[in-house]
Amino acid sequence: MKGFNKLIWISLFGVAFGLIEAAVVVYLRVNYYPEGFDLSIGRLPADILWIEIIREAGTIVVLISVGVLTGRTWLAKTGSVFVAFGMWDIFYYVWLRIFIGWPETLLDWDVLFLIPKLWMGPVLAPLLVSLALVGCGGWIVLKREAGLPLRIAVVDWAVEIVAGGLILAAFLSNDGVSMPEAFPWWLFLTGLVGGVIYFVWRVEGGKPPHK
Repeated sequence: MKGFNKLIWISLFGVAFGLIEAAVVVYLRVNYYPEGFDLSIGRLPADILWIEIIREAGTIVVLISVGVLTGRTWLAKTGSVFVAFGMWDIFYYVWLRIFIGWPETLLDWDVLFLIPKLWMGPVLAPLLVSLALVGCGGWIVLKREAGLPLRIAVVDWAVEIVAGGLILAAFLSNDGVSMPEAFPWWLFLTGLVGGVIYFVWRVEGGKPPHK
């Protein structure tokens, strides 16, 4: 029950922080894209663009801090960060839909991040990642808060890092200027599905490969 209550509070934080993030984006769109957002960041003055980059970095620090402060062990802290990040990202789009009716569909393209370069992708892609983070992170938190054993081998981290790298490569597969002609779903889903399947397999008692 303690772990469940912790997840509720982390989730409420994500919902509220997503609202704040969405409000900031609404203000930017009203001021710099009054006729509609076209995925171009060229209209933002250089000083505003730098403020946005710094704000995004600050957002990540806040999300990590929440996870670190709420988890009792390093693994529980990691799971808490996953849940906070996932809930924040999911409800960011929920609040945007409520505030301005966007995205119209889950396949609408969006600028996802600016660090270290422009991330682009259909809204569905980051939402799928966030759902996976909430599910996997929530499981870790509940297991650790219940005092149940949970061992993560080095190879487990290696597999998940590779999976995350494939997802990141899909988001960064653009020239940083114009909207790509297509999103590399094959690359994205290879990373996402592979990472989730491996996690579930290990959760169900699968043995990591020997070194």
